[in-house]
Amino acid sequence: MTNPALQEVIALLGHPAAGNPAQYLFERVVARDSLDWRFLTLEVEPERLREALAGAAAMGFRGCLLAGPLRQPAVALVASVSPAAHFAGGCNLLELDDSGRLVGHLTGGRGMLEAIRRHADPTAAATVIIGTGLLARATALELTLAGVPEILIADPWYNDPAELVAAINGVEGGRASALPAAEFVQIPESVGLVIAAHDSRPLPEATGLTDFRSDLVVVDASLSPQTSPVLQAATTARSCRVNGLEVATAIMAITFHQLTGIDPDTELLREALDEFLDY
Repeated sequence: MTNPALQEVIALLGHPAAGNPAQYLFERVVARDSLDWRFLTLEVEPERLREALAGAAAMGFRGCLLAGPLRQPAVALVASVSPAAHFAGGCNLLELDDSGRLVGHLTGGRGMLEAIRRHADPTAAATVIIGTGLLARATALELTLAGVPEILIADPWYNDPAELVAAINGVEGGRASALPAAEFVQIPESVGLVIAAHDSRPLPEATGLTDFRSDLVVVDASLSPQTSPVLQAATTARSCRVNGLEVATAIMAITFHQLTGIDPDTELLREALDEFLDY
């Protein structure tokens, strides 16, 4: 920031933007660290994203968080993107660089691994990822780079996982294959980690989850853990569970650090998220 009299500004751009907890969480950690920063939540139609990003850069916003359908088109509208954002085809964080250009990052995969590491080694055994969306792709890349022995992709929405499988296999050390498309997602014995990374879409009602075991670590990125069929199946099997609140907290912590260089209090973030969601 060139003028110390000006506040740093961060904006959440979303469609819809209402109901997103980002501003609530950021204001909590900013207050704790006594930063004179301002956070704005702004509704942006996808077709006007180019204008919105140009305006944010022109006004010198420190960065922008992106939500919903804005994450994927932003990749083509910024000066450059991180390797993770390029691989997955989307970004959830834009940061203003020293030349006044917006650079895209994707923190979802790193946040997912950080949340899992609080419970177990995410690379100790093969992994099933349910979904092929942005979070699934980001998670698959981070697992591959970390050295997971194998990734199995299941998509109960009947999207073709072949593109994601090929992309993972194209990364050095990557080994991936698709589970057969079926109503029941079957978990092989070789698997130690199951991740539902379905970008807030509910599983199809007919989807069944079989072969959950007590030695599994089961993750659901949804922010509605009480109604998650994945976590309900994990509870029945007495698996170790990682819910979406833990994942979202880890992602937000990484995002905040990327923008400020400060490690936030993750317990404070989690408590704030609990309050916002009224759990």
